[in-house]
Amino acid sequence: MNKLTNITLAIVALNSSLALAMNPQPDPNNPDSYIVSRAELNAAKTSKTLDPMYAIWSKALETRDNAVVEAIAPGLASNPDNVQRAERVFGQQQWQFLTQMAAPEYTYTRFLRAIGKFPAFCGDYSDGRNADAICKRSIITAFAHFAQETGGHISKDNVSDNPLGLEEWQQALVHVREMGWSEGEQGYTTGCGQDNWQTRRWPCAEGQGYFGRGAKQLSYHFNYGAFSEVMFDGDATVLLNNPGLVADSWLNLASAIWFFLTPQAPKPAMLHVIDRTWTPSQREVDAGIGYGFGTTINIINGGIECGAQNKDKGQPVNRIRYWQGLSHHYNIAIASDEEDTCWQQTPYGSLNLDGASDVLYTNWEGDWAYYPDRPGGFSFECKLVGYQTAYSALVPGDYEKCVTNFYQSHAGWPQVRVVDDLPTEPTEPPVGGVPAWDATSVYVKDEQVSYEGLVFKAKWWTQGDTPVAGGWGPWQLVQQ
Repeated sequence: MNKLTNITLAIVALNSSLALAMNPQPDPNNPDSYIVSRAELNAAKTSKTLDPMYAIWSKALETRDNAVVEAIAPGLASNPDNVQRAERVFGQQQWQFLTQMAAPEYTYTRFLRAIGKFPAFCGDYSDGRNADAICKRSIITAFAHFAQETGGHISKDNVSDNPLGLEEWQQALVHVREMGWSEGEQGYTTGCGQDNWQTRRWPCAEGQGYFGRGAKQLSYHFNYGAFSEVMFDGDATVLLNNPGLVADSWLNLASAIWFFLTPQAPKPAMLHVIDRTWTPSQREVDAGIGYGFGTTINIINGGIECGAQNKDKGQPVNRIRYWQGLSHHYNIAIASDEEDTCWQQTPYGSLNLDGASDVLYTNWEGDWAYYPDRPGGFSFECKLVGYQTAYSALVPGDYEKCVTNFYQSHAGWPQVRVVDDLPTEPTEPPVGGVPAWDATSVYVKDEQVSYEGLVFKAKWWTQGDTPVAGGWGPWQLVQQ
């Protein structure tokens, strides 16, 4: 994301020093398990996300409460600031101009509510950037992709099917459900029956189909689940149980705004390409990836539509044609360093970014490096990786879930429990499931404890007496 600098090197050094601060201890309640300090865990997580882009990404994905969103309507003085900006630069008349062929489920009110859910879309800038111009360009970029994903694709000269003579870039949002599918059908359920982390985190509902719905044609259970978590305060089950909401409510447009704002690292968020918060790394520059509409194609579908081999392919040719028609109509200037096309770009999926120090990632995975100073050599930490996992660096609480392997996505990881305070003295591990002796606990006759690899049974009531074999003390050795 940014070139390696002295600051970056300092961050690397800080990472190393914080990594050494981890102090996992045996879990006194579970054999072969461990406890870690929440403070140490949070410090380790913070050390890995110090780059300012992590805060920017997280800020862009902040949402408003649905009760506030559902009170939004055109022209209301109570509408949030970003919604009022969208109304100013793209009013209801413009919406109607571009949606004369659209499905009735797409309305201007729902469009404004989708924007209102995400304050960063058409949001403010404090550094002199033109927020109105960025808002307008964001909306027109979205419509260019809508025209490809859900458009009518009917020639202007086809009078019978296009009696109004609409340009193809005026034919967005014709489809609210993927062609060939309807509610009640169980399409796109691939993976639903598998025992993997995706299904554990986003379990499919019986009888539901996860085919494409909405302006971005949201598809597959893991995308419905992830989107549902954003829309409903972390509850994935709302849309997994009722995916039809993505077609029949303002979520049909909110799903596209969410995708517009979400980085799929190493791919940036489309917003940050448009507003230039993102700076391409040297590897991206070398791959032809820079500013302009072409990079948004690479973000959406680069593996199929970008690269010299796809220069004349229908999908990217259409997208570019729609964007050029829209940008011309709305007088959006194209800067000298922008490219509308992506045939000259290497698709993101084909870039070799392993080990890149100037590219940021947003998914957590167990850190499998060997740490000789920690139990079993395990790190008890997670690392950022460039592929999808069960845990996101942009979702609060996911780092702790990764360390505790909440969704069981890395087999062989030791069982870990996070505690607010570690014991001041290292705790003895349990033996054969028998809890370790604790000097502060009260034990009664026949209660068993483990200590220094041995199991003892209390002869009578005792507290604070260290278990020892033999003698006249309160403990009797029962297992060596």
